[in-house]
Amino acid sequence: MRALGRRLAALLRPGDLVLLTGPLGAGKTTLVQGIGEGLRVRGPVTSPTFVIARVHPSLAGGPALVHADAYRLASPAEVDDLDLDASLDTCVTVVEWGGGLAEGLAADRLDVTISVPAGAPDPDAAAAGPDQRPRTVRLAGHGDRWDTGDSARLALGDTLEAL
Repeated sequence: MRALGRRLAALLRPGDLVLLTGPLGAGKTTLVQGIGEGLRVRGPVTSPTFVIARVHPSLAGGPALVHADAYRLASPAEVDDLDLDASLDTCVTVVEWGGGLAEGLAADRLDVTISVPAGAPDPDAAAAGPDQRPRTVRLAGHGDRWDTGDSARLALGDTLEAL
């Protein structure tokens, strides 16, 4: 997930909104850690569940990373109260659990859905630790921003297997 985040960061630019969906433990925060590494922002990038949102300034002159967690929010109005749109044009904004709540922040967005296979984990994967379980990641771009060459480079609409 971290490597996938670094790969994704190479395509992200100021004004991009990324919404992450997936069950607890799917690797959403780990993906954002990779994005933070790729953007070269000040860290550590940790789950913002209790603080709701964190801003990680760039260490390399690039865009800052705004990392938000909508898990404890109940409505789009509560997302609006965070004023994430105030920095949307100049930052890369990633919202965990944003599906159904944060789509209204921008006309253009990238939805990232992470799935973990149901059932008992592979014994080899369990021995390697919970972050080593195989995942399926689906990327779906919305709006003019993702009707560019970046969408082809991300293989949007395809399913990626991530370890």
